[in-house]
Amino acid sequence: MANVNFADLTKGQEIGSTTVAVTRADLVKYAGASGDFNPIHWNERFATAVGLPGVIAHGMFTMGASVQLVTDWVGDPGAIIDYQTRFTKPVLVPDAEGEQGPGEGGNILSISGKIAALDDEARTARIDLTVTAPDADGADQKVLVKAQALVQLS
Repeated sequence: MANVNFADLTKGQEIGSTTVAVTRADLVKYAGASGDFNPIHWNERFATAVGLPGVIAHGMFTMGASVQLVTDWVGDPGAIIDYQTRFTKPVLVPDAEGEQGPGEGGNILSISGKIAALDDEARTARIDLTVTAPDADGADQKVLVKAQALVQLS
């Protein structure tokens, strides 16, 4: 939805929801783009040796994939003037053999957003995101908390 009109927004209004599939191939591509080749993001043996339940997604990958909902809603990535979160749980990314997690390997981020605050004077909207992913047992867990994007509207 492009061209969001500030006057039409209300606190508590949903901006939408989406899912993002995450595979190990995505992590390899992200590593190449970011330069973060930490083996916890691609090597099962290494990840478990350091105490993780398996290969995990990069935190910045998770953060970036999640804010795409806000970008799509507002229609202009430049309108997002602040974005922050706390990482609470790792996003497990099982291999294509399906060692853990859902389906054919990989995992699914579930993302939803709503307007949590409006500033009439600054013409900004704070969007709070809820971001979950299944853990090793398939139970949904919050992987980000206090995921908040501040959007400047004209």
